[in-house]
Amino acid sequence: MSSRCLHVEIAELKAAVPPTELVSIGLGSCVGVCLYDPVARVGGLAHVMLPESSQGCKTEYKGKFADTAVPALILEMLKLGAVKSRLVAKITGGAQMFKFANTSELMSIGELNVKSVLEVLKKESIPVVFQDTGKTYGRSIRLCISTGQLYIKSIAHQEKVV
Repeated sequence: MSSRCLHVEIAELKAAVPPTELVSIGLGSCVGVCLYDPVARVGGLAHVMLPESSQGCKTEYKGKFADTAVPALILEMLKLGAVKSRLVAKITGGAQMFKFANTSELMSIGELNVKSVLEVLKKESIPVVFQDTGKTYGRSIRLCISTGQLYIKSIAHQEKVV
């Protein structure tokens, strides 16, 4: 059985079952939120761009903000047979891509994204089983729904499989 790749672009979210793989390319300050139900083998990926929907204009892209992406992703996964109490999370991204003197909080959007994602996951009672966030480089990820494995690639760093 060959797998098919679904690309999750910035501010998008998608849920899937095997043999699908979910892919996000170019996570800089954005955070890739991967949720997985290991029993039902249902996975989901959100490419979160900003921390809170209250800080931006209304949008139909629920994946854009951490506080709307995680609940929306959970709902999509439940439709495919996932059980919320079995969900686990793996998060990546949230890099500080540009460093300037006197960097304001506004310029540390990656850190704010990570903090917001972690808060929402805690509120939803979803444990984070892996986290590769921060630093100064971008990442691309691929979530294999058949196994729950997450493949993380970045320039000048070896691929990680978790």
